[in-house]
Amino acid sequence: MKKIVAIGGGEIITRDTEKIDRLIIELTEKEHPKVLFIPTASNDAEGYWKTFNEYFSSLGAIPSVLKLVDNPPSKIEIESEIFSSNAVYVGGGNTQKMLEIWKNNGVDRILKDAYEKGVVMSGLSAGAICWFKFGSSDSPSFNNPEDKQLILLPTLGFVDGLFSPHHIREPYRNEQLPRIIKESGQKSGFAVDDNAALIIIEGKAKVVTSVNTSGVKIFSVEDDKINKISIPKNQEFTYRDLVNNELNLSRSKPEYR
Repeated sequence: MKKIVAIGGGEIITRDTEKIDRLIIELTEKEHPKVLFIPTASNDAEGYWKTFNEYFSSLGAIPSVLKLVDNPPSKIEIESEIFSSNAVYVGGGNTQKMLEIWKNNGVDRILKDAYEKGVVMSGLSAGAICWFKFGSSDSPSFNNPEDKQLILLPTLGFVDGLFSPHHIREPYRNEQLPRIIKESGQKSGFAVDDNAALIIIEGKAKVVTSVNTSGVKIFSVEDDKINKISIPKNQEFTYRDLVNNELNLSRSKPEYR
C-alpha cells in the first residue's frame, strides 16, 4: 500500500509530534521497523540526525541516516539503504536545495520506486512538501533571513496537490498562500500547522494532530475571494475530493477543538 505522512512542522527534540511519529511506526506494520532519516534539507546537520536517532530509538524503531550533502554514497548504496527500510522520514530545512541534491544523485527516482513498493514516506516541513506536486517554500530565506517571500516549487509529485507548512507558527504564510495557489494553477492548497499531519493511504486521507490547537485547512481562491475550510480531524476522506476542494464543509474560519 502507498502511504504518506506529511507533517506541517514541530520539534522532535521536545517530542512535539510524538503521536504522529508513533503512527508512522504503526503504518509500517513492523514491531521494530527500520526508519531511514534523510536530513539533506538541513545540510546533514549532525545534531539533527543524532537527535532523530535517539528519539526514534525511544519509540521502538531502528533508525539509520542517509547523508547526501558531502561525499554521497553510490547509487547502489542509496538504493540499498532506502529499499531495506520500512519507512523513510525526511527532515526540515531548505526544500529547494534538497530537491536539487536528490535529483543529482537519483534519489527522487529511488524514493518513487520505494513508495510504489510500500515503503512509508514521511517527514515534516521540507520533508512533507516534497511528496506533493507543488510546495509553498521559504527556501530563499536560507540565503537571506529577512526574505519572507514564499516561492512555488515543483516537487516530487507522488500525490497531486499543493502543500504549505507551518501555518500556525508563521502567519505570513496565510497571506501569501493564495498567490502561490494562483501561480500553481491548482484549485486549492493545503495549509498545514505545526504538530498536524495529512495522512494519505491508497487514495484515502485524514488529518491527525498531536495537539488540539493544530489542524489542516484547505485554501482556495474563487474570483479573488479567499476561502478557508477546516478539515475535520480523524475523519477519512477521498483524497481526490480534498485536492479538488469538493468537500461539503462549511467555508468559515476554522476552529480546532
